[in-house]
Amino acid sequence: MSVRDGAIEELRAAVGLQIADEELLRELVGGLHDVEEVLREVVHSDVQAVKEAARHLVDAGGKRFRPLFTLLAAQFGNGGREAVITAAASVELVHLATLYHDDVMDEATMRRGAQSANARWDNSIAILTGDFLFAHASRLVADLGTDAARIIAETFGELVTGQLRETVGPGPGEDPVEHYLSVIAQKTGSLIATAGRFGGMLSDAPQEYVHSLRRFGEIVGTAFQLSDDIIDIDSPSHELGKSQGTDLREGIRTLPMLYALADDESDPRLVELLAGPLDDDALIDEALGLLRNSRGLERARVTLSDYAQRARTELAALPPSPARDACESVADYLVARTH
Repeated sequence: MSVRDGAIEELRAAVGLQIADEELLRELVGGLHDVEEVLREVVHSDVQAVKEAARHLVDAGGKRFRPLFTLLAAQFGNGGREAVITAAASVELVHLATLYHDDVMDEATMRRGAQSANARWDNSIAILTGDFLFAHASRLVADLGTDAARIIAETFGELVTGQLRETVGPGPGEDPVEHYLSVIAQKTGSLIATAGRFGGMLSDAPQEYVHSLRRFGEIVGTAFQLSDDIIDIDSPSHELGKSQGTDLREGIRTLPMLYALADDESDPRLVELLAGPLDDDALIDEALGLLRNSRGLERARVTLSDYAQRARTELAALPPSPARDACESVADYLVARTH
């Protein structure tokens, strides 16, 4: 997509970004345009099969929230634009790599409104393409210094640990809700936290600002997943751009499901349906209908609102500015999009 050609409106729709300041808007549009150029340059390969598979999700577009947040975080510092662009591209490459791998694990058939890589080719191609993008993300970050290289390596560890913990499930005596919230903080929040951290540190923002941006990123990243969990139950597939009920098919219990299971007044039929993976479309539709009417879904909305408020609290440590207002608008949007 061309960010310069009105794509900022798509970003506003995707992540709820509200920017009234024209100067900031121009800077973000220009920065995202440069990030897109880096992404396309990085995924280029003389091997046609590699180039085609690697560009599959790059060309599909998407929210680009992680590079956008990197650019916004850089507004709290002074300078380092080239390094910030590199970092923004690197976090998006990591995100794209995880999508290739996630689609294999989920046996997904759609991603961003298009056929997923594993469905278009096969699992091996999707996994190797994800590895290819991870490698190039590491190469980009290596040019930013040893601290940045260490941070991205730690983030890789968090992403993988979160995925492993989700796959294994909570241990004996571990609260399923607390387990789930900590898992998504690792799987989703950790990379967005790194985006904010990179933007702040590479623009030479004060250390206390970098800390706040990192914490805001982790909290709002977790909130994004909670918001997606709610929408996956309460929105049709054509609005999601992917198949509805993927977690039900995989037997993954998201927060609304965990809250419903913990509710003594939940429909016994819903408890039965949530006992394991569902591979029948009719059963998935039935489970989704029961979840929409459950108290678990409403309780999940309350938890989401709490995370959004925590995110706003982190922003309070930053100086008033159009960039801070833009970040706050994202926290507001996460709640509004689920109603």
